Amino acid sequence: MRAGALGNSGLALAVLSGATFGVTGSFASSLIDAGWTPGAAVLARVVIAAVLLTVPALVQLRSRRVSIRAGRTVVLYGVFAVAVAQLCYFNAVSHLSVAVALLLEYSGILLVVAWGWVRHGHRPRGLTLIGGAAALGGLALVLHIAGSSHHVDLVGVLWGLGAAVGLAVYFVVASLTDDVLPPLALAWGGLAVGAAVLGIAAATGVVAMRVTTGSVTLLDRQVSWLVPVLGLAVVAGVVAYLAGITAARMLGAKLASFAGLTEVLFAVFFAWLLLDQRLDGVQLAGGVLVITGIALVRLDEMREPTKRSATESRVVALQERV
Repeated sequence: MRAGALGNSGLALAVLSGATFGVTGSFASSLIDAGWTPGAAVLARVVIAAVLLTVPALVQLRSRRVSIRAGRTVVLYGVFAVAVAQLCYFNAVSHLSVAVALLLEYSGILLVVAWGWVRHGHRPRGLTLIGGAAALGGLALVLHIAGSSHHVDLVGVLWGLGAAVGLAVYFVVASLTDDVLPPLALAWGGLAVGAAVLGIAAATGVVAMRVTTGSVTLLDRQVSWLVPVLGLAVVAGVVAYLAGITAARMLGAKLASFAGLTEVLFAVFFAWLLLDQRLDGVQLAGGVLVITGIALVRLDEMREPTKRSATESRVVALQERV
């Protein structure tokens, strides 16, 4: 398969990951409105997703020797990409508006670009810089960041920047192809480690835990609390992480991180569809800017002379490990 087609397949998986991660807010909001704490919703999502992946992951690893390096990668992914990113984000939301917290978290794509520059000498070129500015500007419009209802404080900003680091680690670690586990095994290991960290945080009182078993509201209907919980675990957990890891290995950390901005667009769309939250012209214009920014970064990647061989190397390595 040609590099261009591989890149397009990677983008399709990245969009799938964004869509499935994007439904998180709607499912979580329905639980929170019913009396769940955010930490309880996150822990349920991570634990159930890890349990669902246990058998297939163990089957896949049955005849495979896990190296120390691969083990370190799993721990790094689970601690930072799964646990720290979510703990920091929910703490940021307790001090900031959701829009400001999200914008800070997704500034992590700038950290991914900076990492590629410092670690691999991939200095960002003009199209990437323009695309990045367009994407972040569009994100600000989607989130109505200029609205008078947003507030900022230093503690919240620090938590938000911590979430940005977690997001950057997610894309950087997911894109690794040297001596790493297959996507399914990495997702399972990361979720298991993340569940352990979040469980410790809950046990020590760092994260508040409260659940209810009453009905929740989705699509203006009363449904069982199991519907959003399983939606979080299966759709926003298993599918989202598997698609995201595979996409990052095909695209590389930089392009995958920009494509990950589609999560916010899908989150706004699903909030409108499932929770009847408004969607206006400013948000639609912001969505166009985000997509334009992703397209510019993709175009910059395609113009890079060595990109074809780099993409092929990633996919060959990925196929050998699946």
